[in-house]
Amino acid sequence: MSANNALIAEIERLKQQRNAVVLAHYYQSPEIQDIADFIGDSLELSRQAANTSADVIVFCGVHFMAETAKILSPEKTVVIPDIDAGCSLADDCPADAFASFRELHPDHFVVSYINCTAAVKAQSDLICTSSNAVDLVNQLPKDQPILFAPDQNLGRWVQRQSGRDLTLWAGSCIVHETFSEEAVIQMKLEHPTAEVIAHPECQENLLDLANFIGSTSKLLSYTETSDSNTFIVLTEPGIIHQMQQRVPQKTLLEVPGLDGCSCNACPYMRLNTLQKLHDCLSTLEPAIEMEESIRMKALLPMQRMLEMSR
Repeated sequence: MSANNALIAEIERLKQQRNAVVLAHYYQSPEIQDIADFIGDSLELSRQAANTSADVIVFCGVHFMAETAKILSPEKTVVIPDIDAGCSLADDCPADAFASFRELHPDHFVVSYINCTAAVKAQSDLICTSSNAVDLVNQLPKDQPILFAPDQNLGRWVQRQSGRDLTLWAGSCIVHETFSEEAVIQMKLEHPTAEVIAHPECQENLLDLANFIGSTSKLLSYTETSDSNTFIVLTEPGIIHQMQQRVPQKTLLEVPGLDGCSCNACPYMRLNTLQKLHDCLSTLEPAIEMEESIRMKALLPMQRMLEMSR
């Protein structure tokens, strides 16, 4: 048995011993995705975290995702393979600065993208994901002013799709900010029948080049249902592993960054490894902890999202 296979076997043994479930985001490395019990986008993983019967949740993603699992399932032990797996977008919206921003707009209903810290969720009226943001905003009263945080690119896209005027927090994701528009145009010339599919965290000039815009799960589904045989994929390349499994006969093209290289893998997502997954199952550390007062405040907008998304 190879060292990697032995490690995987030991992970499976520990999962049984701990009554643990491994949740993985689509942006995780292929070897993490392949061992996960469930793979999904932020909305799907939130639902899994809320409904699991496992005693231990191992969240292979980034820190705010593991926090979300703890918010929804406080009685569970929630661990993350690498505690330093943060998120540039969440870091772009510090809780104290966000509180000051909210004070400038006291009459606004606060809709926060799930890619934020528990402390920001606790200041929000409603949480959304890229999968449900437009639908949730459309459910709010037309005369209700809305503050949207922390991703300004997603916020602009929601504005365009909903026709609502949103007050935007000026945050962004390092991965989706680094795609090269010039490269996309050149790839379209080289592959004239290809469809460009993009995540709404991308900048507006890139979204304008897209044939289809959607969350990771919607992009994945689109590659299955579209008649196109070639796709130019404008999001973190971890999703391509699932696409290749679903549509092995189709061609999936990564878009390089502004410097011309294919370097758009999220550095935080890639901190999680099989060895770290094994170690956190073995020790149940690092574990996610938070103040109960913060958790309870953050739970309300999360529950509101899940209820409105049914």
